[in-house]
Amino acid sequence: MPTDVSIITTYRCQMRCKMCNIWKYPSDETKEITARDLEKLPKLKFINITGGEPFQRRDLEELVEVAFAKAPRVVISTSGWHYDKIIKLATKFPNIGIRVSIEGLAERNDDLRGKRGGFDRGMRLLLKLKELGVKDIGFGITVSNQNSDDMLWLYKLAKEMEMEFATASFHNSYYFHKEDNVVTNKDEVTQNFEVLINNLLKENNPKSWFRGFFNLGLINYIHGGKRMLPCEAGTANFFIEPYGDVYPCNGLEDKVWKESMGNIRDFDKFEDLWYGEQAQNVREKVRKCPKNCWMVGTAAPVMKKYIKHPVKWVFKNKMKSLMGKSVCINDIPYYNVGQDPRQGDLNYPRMKPFTDKNGVKPDPALPLIEE
Repeated sequence: MPTDVSIITTYRCQMRCKMCNIWKYPSDETKEITARDLEKLPKLKFINITGGEPFQRRDLEELVEVAFAKAPRVVISTSGWHYDKIIKLATKFPNIGIRVSIEGLAERNDDLRGKRGGFDRGMRLLLKLKELGVKDIGFGITVSNQNSDDMLWLYKLAKEMEMEFATASFHNSYYFHKEDNVVTNKDEVTQNFEVLINNLLKENNPKSWFRGFFNLGLINYIHGGKRMLPCEAGTANFFIEPYGDVYPCNGLEDKVWKESMGNIRDFDKFEDLWYGEQAQNVREKVRKCPKNCWMVGTAAPVMKKYIKHPVKWVFKNKMKSLMGKSVCINDIPYYNVGQDPRQGDLNYPRMKPFTDKNGVKPDPALPLIEE
C-alpha cells in the first residue's frame, strides 16, 4: 500500500502564473471530489493538499478533517492569497503544514505569479502563522529561467525566519497546460543551485544535507541526465485529481503518455483500485517511462527507500564541506537498484516513435517511447 498522496482538490486558481496555465482550465466546482470520496483512502503517512488553489474550495475544512483521520501529517500548498481563510484553518488545525509558493523577491514574484501584492501577502501570512505557533510552515520556489538568483535570497530569508525552504524546477504536465517549461539558461541556473547545495551542506541540520542531494537531482534533471534513483510513482505515492481519477504522478503529459489507475468514485474500497489490473498496467508504464522528472513527491519516497545511496553522497560531501571544499556538480551519480534501464533516460533508444491517435509523429526532439 502507498504511504503518500497528493490531492489536487481543484483546478480553479486566482493566480495567473507564467509557468502554469491551470487558471485557464478551471474544474467544475459541482463535480470536484468531496470529503466523502476521500474517506475511501487507506491509512497513510503523509497527505499533501494542493491545486490549483485549495483555498478556492468552500469545503476545505471538511477535506482537511478527513485527511487528518487518514494521516498524521497534512500539508497544504497554497499561493497564500487567501489570508483570512488560511488563518482560520490553521487556528482550527494547529498541526497543519502550510507551504506558500513564492517565486522570488517582491517584484519578481508578483511578475511571475501574475498578481500584484502576492509576495507581501505570502510573507504576512507566514509571519502570522509563526506568531500563532504553527510549526510546520515554510515556502518554496519553482526555479525557472528568470528567478534562480532570487532562490538564493529566499534561502537566506527562510533561514532568518527559521522556516522550511523547498525548491523545484519548473516542468511540463498535463494539468499545467504548458509545453515550454524548459530551463534554457542552464549554466546560470546550475551555478545558483551549486551555491545553494554548498550552503545547505554547511548547515548543522542533516535534513539540509539531504536537501543538497535532492537539489543535485534538480541539476541533473535540468541537464537531461538519467534519474539518479528510480521513479516508483504509483507504488509509494499517488495523485488524485479533482474529478477523482488516480494517477501515479503529476508529471504525466499527453504527448508522452498519460493513463489513470482508476477513479476513486468507481470503487467501494481503495484496495480494489490499487491492486486492480488497470493500476498494475500503469505501474508497468511507470517502470519504462522515459521522463527524467525529479520532483519531491516522487524523489523523496525513493530517497528514503534506497537511503544508503543518499547517505553515502551526504557523508562524502559533508566531509568535503568541513574541509572547505565544494561539491563537484559534474560528478552526478546513478544508482542501479534493478530498475528498467529505459526509465528516466531521455536518450535511451526506443523501438517505435510515439504517434498520436491520427498517426502523426510529434516534434523529433521529443522523447520516444515504446508503443
